[in-house]
Amino acid sequence: MIRIGVDVGGTFTDITALDTGTGARDVYKLPSTPGDQSEAVAEGIDRLVTAMDATAASIGYLGHGTTVATNALLERAGARTALITTRGFRDVLEIARQRRPALYDLFVTKPAPLTRRAWCFEVDERLSAAGKVLVELDTARLDPIIARLRELEIQAVAVCLLHSYRDPVHEIQIRDHLRRHWPEGYVSISSEITPEFREYERFTTTTMNSYVGPPMARYLDRLGRRVAELGSPVAPLVIQSNGGLASLAATRDRPVGTLLSGPSAGVVAARHLGERIGRTNLITFDMGGTSTDVCLIGEGTAMVSPQRDVDGYPVRSPSLDIHTIGAGGGSIAAVDPGGALTVGPRSAGARPGPACYGHGGDRPTVTDAHAVLGRLSPEGILGGAMRLDVAAAEAVVDGLAGELGMDRERTALGILRLVEAGMARAIRHVSVATGVDPRDHVLVAFGGAGPLHAAGIAAELGIGTVLVPPNPGTLCALGLLVTDLRTDLVGSVYQVADTEALPELNGTLRRLSTQARSWLAAEHIDPADRELTAVASMRYRRQNYELDVPLPARDLTTGDLTELVDRFHALHTEAYGFAHEGAPVQIVGVRVSAIGRIPRHEPPPLPAGGPTPPPSAVAARRPVVFEAGTEDATIYRRDALLAGNRIAGPAIVEQLDTTTVLPPGTTGRVDEHGNLLIEVATR
Repeated sequence: MIRIGVDVGGTFTDITALDTGTGARDVYKLPSTPGDQSEAVAEGIDRLVTAMDATAASIGYLGHGTTVATNALLERAGARTALITTRGFRDVLEIARQRRPALYDLFVTKPAPLTRRAWCFEVDERLSAAGKVLVELDTARLDPIIARLRELEIQAVAVCLLHSYRDPVHEIQIRDHLRRHWPEGYVSISSEITPEFREYERFTTTTMNSYVGPPMARYLDRLGRRVAELGSPVAPLVIQSNGGLASLAATRDRPVGTLLSGPSAGVVAARHLGERIGRTNLITFDMGGTSTDVCLIGEGTAMVSPQRDVDGYPVRSPSLDIHTIGAGGGSIAAVDPGGALTVGPRSAGARPGPACYGHGGDRPTVTDAHAVLGRLSPEGILGGAMRLDVAAAEAVVDGLAGELGMDRERTALGILRLVEAGMARAIRHVSVATGVDPRDHVLVAFGGAGPLHAAGIAAELGIGTVLVPPNPGTLCALGLLVTDLRTDLVGSVYQVADTEALPELNGTLRRLSTQARSWLAAEHIDPADRELTAVASMRYRRQNYELDVPLPARDLTTGDLTELVDRFHALHTEAYGFAHEGAPVQIVGVRVSAIGRIPRHEPPPLPAGGPTPPPSAVAARRPVVFEAGTEDATIYRRDALLAGNRIAGPAIVEQLDTTTVLPPGTTGRVDEHGNLLIEVATR
């Protein structure tokens, strides 16, 4: 059986395949096809399977990470979406929250709602805060709204009623009526997407689900069709923002859960690599063509956040706590109005891309700076399949140097220094800003550009060890081979944590656990491979934010409740430095996670060698520019290095999917798993 993981990025589509019979692993990388991502996915699978002397019929597992929903949101290319809500609440999306995106920026603009006010429709119905029906819904009054939806050529509808998280009865009636009388439309109801209090976040998340739903549904249909036409007997599973997989059908219903699809796969893979070498405190550093994603993993666990902002919109959907900045290999360097050098967040993307790619790029990028400094092979990348036009890179960097009044090398080094400073700030954001010392962690560098910068960033942060995986440019695709199926189900409780809360709390736990088991059964997970976990979202009364406290996924007793409150006090002290031991504690919600374990198949260990790399691993020597000046660097072939080999900087390690830079003063060691462990002299 062949297990395949496919991750689609802004520039490249990465594919990793594992033959479970022989243990052989192979990777393939090809340019993404932004018009229809499934084209590159199908082409890459076909080519990789053929290269492995197999057929698509031997595929037994196919995991997929996609940016379709993310791109639809960022490019404002989603569906024409309407909102149906309780009378008097059509302006929730317009009013939003009174928080300012930038406190001291008087000209900052909040993102516009994903639906127009004229497309917001009100219905007569009402529930109390306790979920009691105060005004019954008359579904016959929906017919004029449906007629108007057709007149406006609306493609999707979000249904968000007041207090529906307490009882979804009216939302379900509206959904069913729309599906009967408006079957061509896409419908999301908030009681299924995010059944929690806080109207604005619930409205926004549900509206976003409907907004990205139609383009995501079209893509998943094309993907499923193309994969079937290849002859694959299995349908793809799509990785979610929470780091788990879901079927095409589940993803079609809840596409908002894929807004961090690709980056979450990299975190899962990094955690897996750390487990294999006995290192559980990690910081992931995933640098691609357009952005950089970082995430903190403590004691083998990456934090799951119940909410995050995506392009200025709050998304109330569980996701790995990944911090993203607009810095990648394609980030464009320019001079700002004040005459200072800037890098990003604008990117050259896949087309035209950096000037050195030879596709017409005429602005200097981070990749062009590497080419100018000799860090990228003049023979090209992707194993020589993509030649580099170094002269074109020199020309665009020279143009920027002229604007700055500096020479070529100093300008290129300035580009790299500036982008690395931004990435170091991102790592401090997930570590130092949360009270964690990054020096106690291993920096896991991956993505097509991560290993180019990792040693320099580690030195800046005082991190002593960098782990570069065997195939860092395709690590997210590897993550799809080692992740499990997962869904997160949320229920509202909103009770003080005392014995009077037990009936509602236990009732919610039972309901969510039943739904979780049904989901696992629908995903055809063997009972022996099923797991349920649960957390309670807790806070002191009148606090604005909650902490997630683990709890057993079963009926709770009074003793369990006492322990739960004690754990909350301890977590509050850890997070904020204090606790109000005698203050009332509220439980506002419960989240049950359903996990379906997927079998993992590890490749065989790397053949052992001595400390000195074999002659076949030394490709050449060439001058490379570093901070201290130009050095003759040894160029190594990654695929020829053996376990136990050691290399000393200045050195460049080249492979199909990335290039690793070892500056002077660093040393590298290859372990039995094929990882390159770089020891950095910290500043």
